[in-house]
Amino acid sequence: MPETELLLRSKRVVTPEGTRAAAVAVADGHITDVLPYDTAAPPRARTEDLGDAALLPGLVDTHVHVNDPGRTEWEGFRTATRAAAAGGVTTLIDMPLNSLPPTTSPDHLLIKQRAAAGAVHIDVGFWGGAIPGNTGALRPLHDAGVFGFKCFLSPSGVDEFPALDQRELATAMEEITGFGGLLIVHAEAPDRLESAPRRTGRRYADFLASRPRAAENDAVTTLIALAARLGARVHVLHLSSSDALPLIAEAKRAGVRLTAETCPHFLTLAAEEVPDGATEFKCCPPIREAANQDALWAGLADGTIDCVVSDHSPCTPELKHPDTGDFDTAWGGISSLQLGLPAVWTAARRRGHTLDDVARWMSTAPARLAGLDRKGAIAAGRDADFAVLAPEDAFTVDPAALHHRNRITAYAGRTLHGVVRSTWLRGHKIADGGAPTAPTGRLLERTRHA
Repeated sequence: MPETELLLRSKRVVTPEGTRAAAVAVADGHITDVLPYDTAAPPRARTEDLGDAALLPGLVDTHVHVNDPGRTEWEGFRTATRAAAAGGVTTLIDMPLNSLPPTTSPDHLLIKQRAAAGAVHIDVGFWGGAIPGNTGALRPLHDAGVFGFKCFLSPSGVDEFPALDQRELATAMEEITGFGGLLIVHAEAPDRLESAPRRTGRRYADFLASRPRAAENDAVTTLIALAARLGARVHVLHLSSSDALPLIAEAKRAGVRLTAETCPHFLTLAAEEVPDGATEFKCCPPIREAANQDALWAGLADGTIDCVVSDHSPCTPELKHPDTGDFDTAWGGISSLQLGLPAVWTAARRRGHTLDDVARWMSTAPARLAGLDRKGAIAAGRDADFAVLAPEDAFTVDPAALHHRNRITAYAGRTLHGVVRSTWLRGHKIADGGAPTAPTGRLLERTRHA
């Protein structure tokens, strides 16, 4: 075993076995042991005593739209990963769309990797995309190291990333299953969206009616049937309809290889609180009612929902149409990469959940989803990636303090509990007091995680 280089002490270390006082030993960027709190440090080891601050595994966010290259005025690798580091996120997986070109071929993946090289503050991997006509590119993308494949069942919002129809979905799922891959799905049924009422204007209630729960429920039903028939591994992205929870739970009991995620905004923001014209709250699927939110929390608690990830989907201010407040034409996306941990913790603590739960939902489970076996836990052999959180401390969200490129947020002015004091990547502090240091992250591939 290499000689300990760093010993981090905390009275609240969040481990897979529970939270306890401990000293975490680090060497060569990895955790070598989790020791009793008062273990003496080796002579040459650096030590840091975190006191009452909690030591969590670094968050793993598997749903981030970096939009780089091509739409770097929306976001970029440098700014997105700065925000991530400031928020306790140490690994993200970038979505294949909203960048130009989208990650739908090995050549396009290489373009994205070149854009990210040397610019990332945290570790970054990539999803591939499944679109009409690129079935032949899926296995080569898999071999090139993407962590899985995203598709849409309804329009994505950008022309270069079209949705799959029912036949194309089955073809892509069968191909991906053939080489043991993962399909992740924006699950809204297009026919339900097309038949829903659609009105332009500022009323949030009109926008909510245009994205009915039935669109999600029908799409999830379709995915379950196909996954069961093909033996496929399928993940439901950004679930907002609690009506789909019984469908997912039953599929899991039946042995279908199905997982699901939800997002901080669905767990912390409610339709009843969204002001008309406040397009910073627009996302697809939408923020639903408080009763729906309660059911999502119940689904997290019982394991029907596996993980919580940001779906950070930024844009330029003008694309939110603040001048008109028109929900129909505004870009849909919530920017929360830096705020996910305190937002979720604020709501979780009120509901009687613990930091162990939050670490499981926001680090361990997303790492498992992506197959990142060296991430997601404070345990020997894992990367020494940590988020240091002051759980009892509170702050008011000031957009000027955010690090993502366009500082629009639905959380502006909200008081949140849980201040990220520092973030560590492979045993090195990459953010201290909310201020990220120089970019030292690595690009990850499915078959090479460092």
